Amino acid sequence: MADEEGKTSPVGQEKAPSPAPAKEEEKVDDANQNADETKPQETEQKEEVKDGDQNENAGGDETEKKDDTKPDEGKETEQQQGEEKPEEKEEGKEDGEQKVEEQQQRSSPVGEETSETKPEQEVSQESVQKEESDVNVEEGQKSEPEQSASEEKTEQETVTEKEPEPTPTTKAASPTPATESQPLTSQDVTVPNTVDTPAPPGVPEPPKLPTPEKSEMGLESSSISTQALNIIWSFGLNRSIPVLNLTDNTRKIIMYACAHIGVLYDFENNRQHTLQGHINPLTCTCVSEDKRWLATADKGPDSTVIIWDTYTGIPVQTLFDDGSGNNEGFVAMAMTPDARYLATLSSSETQILAIWNWTVDGETPLCTAQLNPSFGVQSFVHFNPEDIHYLVCNSDSQVIFCFWTDNHMEYYAPPLTDQDFNKAVGRYSQSIFQRNSTRVLTSTSIGNLVVWDNNKPVTKLLSSEPSADKKALKIIRLQERGINVLTTTDKFIVVGDMAGHVKFFDQSLKLVHWYQDFNLGPVTSVSFAHYPEFEPVAKEGTNFPPDATIEARKFVIKDFVVGSSIAIFGSVTADGTKVKVIHREHDAAIHAMTTHPSLPYLVIGSYSGLLKIWNYEKNRGLCNGSVRVLDAITLQDEQEEPFRYARYAVTHIAFSHDSQYIATADGEYTVSVFKRQRGLDVQPYIYLGRYRAHYKGIKDIIFGVHLDSNQPRLMSLGMDRVLVEYDLENSAKDDLRISSSDRIEQSAIPQCMTWYPPITKENFILTANDQFKFKLYNSTTKMCRKTLLGPTYGTPIQKIAVVPTKDIVKDKRYLAYITKDKIGMHVLPLDGNPHNAMALIGHPVGVSEMVCSFDGKYLFTAGGTDASVHMWEINVAALEAQSKLGGEDLTPFYGLLDGGREGELFRELEDYFYYAQIRSQGVNTMDKREVSTKINLSEVPFVMRAMGFYPSEQEIEDMLNEVKFSRYVETGQYVRRYRSWRIHKIPAFGLDPLKIEWAFEKLGIATSSGNSIERGDLLDMLQTKGEHMTEYELAEYLTTLLGYNAEGGSSELQEFDSTTAGDIIEQNLPVNITEEMFANEILGFSMYRDALNAGMEAHG
Repeated sequence: MADEEGKTSPVGQEKAPSPAPAKEEEKVDDANQNADETKPQETEQKEEVKDGDQNENAGGDETEKKDDTKPDEGKETEQQQGEEKPEEKEEGKEDGEQKVEEQQQRSSPVGEETSETKPEQEVSQESVQKEESDVNVEEGQKSEPEQSASEEKTEQETVTEKEPEPTPTTKAASPTPATESQPLTSQDVTVPNTVDTPAPPGVPEPPKLPTPEKSEMGLESSSISTQALNIIWSFGLNRSIPVLNLTDNTRKIIMYACAHIGVLYDFENNRQHTLQGHINPLTCTCVSEDKRWLATADKGPDSTVIIWDTYTGIPVQTLFDDGSGNNEGFVAMAMTPDARYLATLSSSETQILAIWNWTVDGETPLCTAQLNPSFGVQSFVHFNPEDIHYLVCNSDSQVIFCFWTDNHMEYYAPPLTDQDFNKAVGRYSQSIFQRNSTRVLTSTSIGNLVVWDNNKPVTKLLSSEPSADKKALKIIRLQERGINVLTTTDKFIVVGDMAGHVKFFDQSLKLVHWYQDFNLGPVTSVSFAHYPEFEPVAKEGTNFPPDATIEARKFVIKDFVVGSSIAIFGSVTADGTKVKVIHREHDAAIHAMTTHPSLPYLVIGSYSGLLKIWNYEKNRGLCNGSVRVLDAITLQDEQEEPFRYARYAVTHIAFSHDSQYIATADGEYTVSVFKRQRGLDVQPYIYLGRYRAHYKGIKDIIFGVHLDSNQPRLMSLGMDRVLVEYDLENSAKDDLRISSSDRIEQSAIPQCMTWYPPITKENFILTANDQFKFKLYNSTTKMCRKTLLGPTYGTPIQKIAVVPTKDIVKDKRYLAYITKDKIGMHVLPLDGNPHNAMALIGHPVGVSEMVCSFDGKYLFTAGGTDASVHMWEINVAALEAQSKLGGEDLTPFYGLLDGGREGELFRELEDYFYYAQIRSQGVNTMDKREVSTKINLSEVPFVMRAMGFYPSEQEIEDMLNEVKFSRYVETGQYVRRYRSWRIHKIPAFGLDPLKIEWAFEKLGIATSSGNSIERGDLLDMLQTKGEHMTEYELAEYLTTLLGYNAEGGSSELQEFDSTTAGDIIEQNLPVNITEEMFANEILGFSMYRDALNAGMEAHG
């Protein structure tokens, strides 16, 4: 594309409004003003300071303290610190003088200082070291004598203490000192030797991983939390996101993604610190060169980029915009070595490459560029470490070179095909800038390296000046296997390939060393530790391997971590070439999980075939429909041959309480039962029988115990709304019998079930359905005894489990549940109070399984396709506190009504309640009225209909039985009158017009005006299908709805003439009836079309 002058311009060139620049001059003035305010007091003490004490007492603002904030924060804090400096000690003078020389050679954490600020910096660095030592010795505390001494500073000291302010173009980080609230480990309270182990260049003394001492289980100790559920450990990892090595002189830590959280894992001490803040699965991460500043990003609704301080585990900045305007998320990002700038690539169809000065502004990027969708999805981005204003990104088919300034970005996308060099290129994987060169290297899937260089005419020499305008110079056949990783460390170019090898080349691409015996799988990431004072010299007593040169010199590199595509992370210690497997996790979906009934053991099984025992094992169903019985310790088969009676995948498996029976459900809607055998030379279990009692998928199977004996009982629940109980006692081989089959739902689909704990005198089965309702059924009669509103957190409940407890009679009981993507807790007994439940995101891509620990302290959730398991600590105190805040008695339920206690619906409901009493006493009676807080049961259906809920006859029967038998167990008498409003019976989200549309779609014929049903067919179905009406009832109801009878009809004691009903229906009811006509003109539901459109939008 050419501009007006005919010159060649970049392929893409975008501008974005630059954020208001930081006003450094004002900050300097503020700092001077703060310093001037201390002058009067300091001048009075000036004569008491000796010249020889200048170096000893010189103390400045801390430029290298531990901090828990992002760069460029804490300047005001630093000015205040100058007024509270501890008294200098004589023995620290020599240490301070030695550190001045060390500090003068160090760079700041972010950026370089300008020449105007260097003189002050050199003076202040010495005082920082002294003050920092004092802070470490005293654990951040100052005694009263030290505080008084710190006030006796001279004016000259104040000048040297003032922090050098960076210029607007290079702004330095100013970490604040650690505070008492910062979490400490046992190592944090140890007095460090600041001379023998100096801080890494450019960063403050790093604290340890922000976790307390390990408990006996090897986990972090619990901390006070306002959440009822808290993640304390995560099993599994996201193998598609590279592992980052955060190891330095003081810690051995890696960072990896696990579903929607980041994990800081101390692989030396087996500790975790979780980084929680995203609501979608993580898609990319990056870290600064000093391993302190970490960025994590996700993709999906409300996606964010969060920057963390890895020394404290605290988020310091959040970016809520991907630059596209739609905020669809991020697929790749990179951070400059000094951590000041961040580059992000959006996941939108037209990708946005954005540059952020995140230390100053988290709202608006410095500059952006729209990338042509024809370039493919750019999935990798990398800054030039020698000039951060140049960067490279690539998809699998296109490499893009960019140059940016504060408010401008331009990019070039040079083409390259197999014909250009007459050889195959392959799919691009990663790109790097070659050291001390203008060249860029890009690795490919077939083992090639593409070399790019400045695009200059053939007649001219290549320029050594950096440029984003590049072209392919040549293609180098580096190896046979595809290259997944291309990175650098020190002076070497590092390659990781599909064969699991890691190779090191020099800058001329000569092979220097080759690791090939890791046995970790195809390499997808290589990340090196950060040793600021690392020197590639083999010291005496070390065992570094020889390199590939003739001299066979010792190959000295930093330790590194390797990640593979089969979910294995390994740590490689270069000295001695020691390989340690850090994690060996599942690389396929996890759907099988269980816990030991009396010990803290967890077993996880996945589709990859890996069965991982965290101190125990489970018998589980395999995807091919076979069932194996394994020894719980050795995992050896106890059965000579697995059971293969199911032709489809086994979906559920359950054991009876005494292990006498095993039951499985499979994708063929069949339940199979296996019975235990006793003896030495017999198989542990034999096949008893199988039964297809459902015609739709089975949602759950459970074992229980008969009330009058200790014998097991087995039940299954299906999507066909049928609850089946099996007669195990009378079943024989190949003859599995059922004892009862009951349809427990009419319109809702049950999702799961469990045994209700013995907190009532009646024995119940608890179910949850897709209409957000809990239902309690008598375990003997299968009668619905109570319907309650369940949690309404996005999707219906998928599984429920009563949290175990030591005393099942005296202890308060709680219910754990999962929805499609959330995990929650609920207080028992169930009463429909919305404040008794809580939920939070468990796994964004979906929760596939949930189990409880034997002692009720922990919950475990599996994420299915995210191949991860989270361990949640249960905090019932927080759940109870939340419940109390909701109020008592009926107060929590008022919020379920529009307008609450003072709303119009509540007042209207009161009118219905009193009118029901008038009806029951007779509308036309002249007797004295008796006003009560109770109504007859016969009036309950009419009140429900008046509230907008139109129950079926079955639902009315369940409703009346619930009230009628509510006190029968306690008193032996029926309840005849009712005093509460059945808010739980009302649909959780009101009437759904999509159901009418669905019915007409199934029963009608598509026409130009919508789906329609012929009048005769409609009348016939209303009299013969479902809860059908009589001809008399249908005639009365239709004529009343058409407006030819008095409102209320016979229910309001109005007279009905059936002789004219036929003619009225024929004359006023159209021959073809559409769903809109049926809803608007017959049923009288106004604004049907608007409600329908809103419903369709809500359902996506």
